Amino acid sequence: MKNFAVTIFIILIIVTLGLYLISFQVRETELCLVVTFGNPGRQITEPGWYFKWPFPIQQVVKYDSRMRVYAPETEETPTSGGEPIIVNSYVVWKISNPLDYYRATKKIRDPQEELLKSRIRNTQNNVIGLHKFSEFVNSDPDKIQFEKIENEMLQDLQKAVAAAQYGIEIKALGIKQLKVSEEVSKQVFQRMRSERERQASKIIADGNAKVVKIEERARSISEEITVAAQARAKEIMGEGDRAAAVFYRLLDADPELAKLLRALEALPVMLGKNATYVLSTEMDPFSLLQKIPALIPKDPNSLNDPNKPAGSDN
Repeated sequence: MKNFAVTIFIILIIVTLGLYLISFQVRETELCLVVTFGNPGRQITEPGWYFKWPFPIQQVVKYDSRMRVYAPETEETPTSGGEPIIVNSYVVWKISNPLDYYRATKKIRDPQEELLKSRIRNTQNNVIGLHKFSEFVNSDPDKIQFEKIENEMLQDLQKAVAAAQYGIEIKALGIKQLKVSEEVSKQVFQRMRSERERQASKIIADGNAKVVKIEERARSISEEITVAAQARAKEIMGEGDRAAAVFYRLLDADPELAKLLRALEALPVMLGKNATYVLSTEMDPFSLLQKIPALIPKDPNSLNDPNKPAGSDN
């Protein structure tokens, strides 16, 4: 009975070793490639239990099918305007075709470094070189085009990797870090300062132009008002002259009345300055202080007779 148990145990060991030599398991996170005498053949992308010929006839190469992240070293890349910027990109990728990946990485040690680094560099140069520096660094957030640039880089890298048949798939690409050298920073701030000064000069120029227009308009209105006022003044002076002409005719007809009015006008002028005058009371116009001259009104009808001389009696 004891020998029978040993025999069963030995048979189990032999069966287990046999299954190990002629079968293999593929997990959910694995992709496998069966290589026969060094030549890749059957590729397995579904999890399960599979059989093969024992080594050295066939061997199984397994790859991790999960997504990986690769971030190469930062590199300086020029924009369309020639301004260099330092870009640090990252790539999310995974193996999609074990056969192509095996052929592409058969003779290289670091697949990420060898397959992706140069492609990412070319993508950065191709895409970033088409965009202006202001689309990366700008005081206006609406002018920054990070998302658009990342999408263009992703499409460019996907096309390049697919054309190279590396057996990998690029799932995502992004710009992790963006730096600007000190010299470029000075140029950027100088350019921003110049732009602000240009805008300020434009605003000042526009303001000065508006001031000139306002001054010209005010001058024009002032001239119009002055001309209208002068015309009105001449009109009033004409009306005054016409009204005064009647009184001048009365004064021409009665010279004594004219002298009296003239003397009355002179009195407040001579006596209104707090001055002392020693004059004869018989001098005009002080003679008015002694007596009032007798004034005989003229006949108003005589003023309308053009044939009768002024100052003559009826």
